[in-house]
Amino acid sequence: MNMDHRGERILRAIIEEYIRSAQPVGSKFLVERCGFEVSPATIRNEMVALEDEGYLRSPHPSAGRVPTEKAYEYYLRNFVGSKPGQKISSRLRQAALADDDDETKLKKMAKILVDISGETAIVAFGPHHSYYTGVSNLFQKPDFQNLEVLQGLSSMVDRFDEVVTQIFDQIAVEPQIMIGQENPFGDDMAAILVKYQLPNKVTGFLGLLGPLRMDYQKNLTLIEGVREILGEE
Repeated sequence: MNMDHRGERILRAIIEEYIRSAQPVGSKFLVERCGFEVSPATIRNEMVALEDEGYLRSPHPSAGRVPTEKAYEYYLRNFVGSKPGQKISSRLRQAALADDDDETKLKKMAKILVDISGETAIVAFGPHHSYYTGVSNLFQKPDFQNLEVLQGLSSMVDRFDEVVTQIFDQIAVEPQIMIGQENPFGDDMAAILVKYQLPNKVTGFLGLLGPLRMDYQKNLTLIEGVREILGEE
């Protein structure tokens, strides 16, 4: 699908509202709240076309639409990216400057990431030593309330250390966003991971893990901020 400007605007609006609310988005909302100066019928036609192309799906017959994995991939390619010069959380910087050993420092930073993002943070200190915090956030997400999905999530959490070992050597020095079928933590998940190297040459990776509906731009900025802080030491 060669998406036109209006279709792209509609898709972006649906994704960003769904990220915010976790509720299906309808044509009436787009007209009334997003400034589209066309009729709801026109918006519905555009949404049908986006659904036919695999960017949207209808969770219920009379509901609005929600984004698919393909939609998030399009969103990441076209609307999410590095933003140099973004203000770094003072809490993260203070944790990095604290007189702690490296492992304690990274654990404190992970907890701050959880507080700010509302997601789960993971730190790998080596291929066989990892730490994660904020797991309860995953289980509280509306995305994971379906029993089958919840069971899959529980199984994934049990395999955290195994997954870290498998992917340790694949993580790059630039932040990586892995979603859906490309995400080793699970098809219903998104992860933003980045490699770090401390002055003592200890290498590992850290990142945030959440649902496909995570706030990618906010979380990418957070991870880039941590990488920048660690690089300053």
